[in-house]
Amino acid sequence: MPGRNKGKFGNDQVSELTAGRLSVYLRCLNALDDEGTKTVSSKALAEQFHLNAAQIRKDLAYFGEFGVRGVGYYVKELKRHLRQILGLDRTVRVGIFGAGNLGMALADYPGFRREGFVIVGLFDAAKAKVGQQSRGGVRIFDVADFKKMVKKEPIDIAVVAVPAAAAQSVVDEVVSCGVRAVLNFSPGTLKVPAGVRVKNMDLTVSMESLSFFLARGDADGRA
Repeated sequence: MPGRNKGKFGNDQVSELTAGRLSVYLRCLNALDDEGTKTVSSKALAEQFHLNAAQIRKDLAYFGEFGVRGVGYYVKELKRHLRQILGLDRTVRVGIFGAGNLGMALADYPGFRREGFVIVGLFDAAKAKVGQQSRGGVRIFDVADFKKMVKKEPIDIAVVAVPAAAAQSVVDEVVSCGVRAVLNFSPGTLKVPAGVRVKNMDLTVSMESLSFFLARGDADGRA
């Protein structure tokens, strides 16, 4: 199936929402591929996974011409193209900062490995933790050794799972070492220079948003 790249997109032109939808499409295609499905139309994809067919076509058309009239999309081929677009056709090296409960859980999350993310290590300032491993075998390094390690093998994404008071100093350090992508689980806003992308995952904010939804539901029920 032809997947002609139009060559008109760049990091600044593609919204985070679009990238997020592409990730959702990829997971849907993975499920279809596991079931043995060979082809799928945008309408069938939308109906099965509760998506929007017009949005699917619009998002994919931005990156190329992937469909075949009368056939739809070839599942394996579209998966391959989406992995290329999302940068998953290469190994993405990840370092996790903070070897607490959250950091250790993230290090052992199997979904990262399935999609090509390699957790190269956990980094922590607590000397008692250095040299230990997560349950899945990810080693804990002294955060002071990060600069030396990254010179040998660069890290693509830094995951920050440290207390809020330490988050900015950790980010400053990893950015100074050339890391340009940060996934932040610490509360608060982090400052980074131009050219560095930060994605904040504030679990408390997410819980509060759900609480708001429940509260409004109760209020609507009493009205």
